[in-house]
Amino acid sequence: MPQIAQLAETYSSQIFWLLVFFGLTFFVIGRGMVPKVMGTVELRDKQIADDLAAAQAARDAADDQEEAWRERENANRAKAQGLIAEAKAKASASSEKKLAKAQERLDAQLVSAEAEIEAARTSAMAEVEDVAAEATQDIVARLAGATVDKRTAKSAVQKALANG
Repeated sequence: MPQIAQLAETYSSQIFWLLVFFGLTFFVIGRGMVPKVMGTVELRDKQIADDLAAAQAARDAADDQEEAWRERENANRAKAQGLIAEAKAKASASSEKKLAKAQERLDAQLVSAEAEIEAARTSAMAEVEDVAAEATQDIVARLAGATVDKRTAKSAVQKALANG
């Protein structure tokens, strides 16, 4: 075969060109392009790591601010509850004072009304006694034909009312 016979003659030139292209490829790609690509990859990795660190720092700061806000909110809520309780206590005390004043007025009116009722009852009883004494005098005069003085009749009516 002639191709195999030519192999010895072209072998050295093929190895030479193989080494030239391999060397050229090694220096152009291996020494020129790969370090630039690796530098870009490292820069990108560093940028990503820095961005992640900044994001974590921002998240931590936001968490701290949220916690501070929650503490302020809880303190404000507790303060508001205290103010509400204080307002309720003041309103309750004011209501109690108003109720006490109203109760005093009602008690005074009740005492006054009881006194008026007692006076009216006493007056009515006196009138009833007077009418009963007059009626007794008339009845005794008609039935027995005797006259009874007003004082005796009134005394008899008072005894009858006391027993009755």
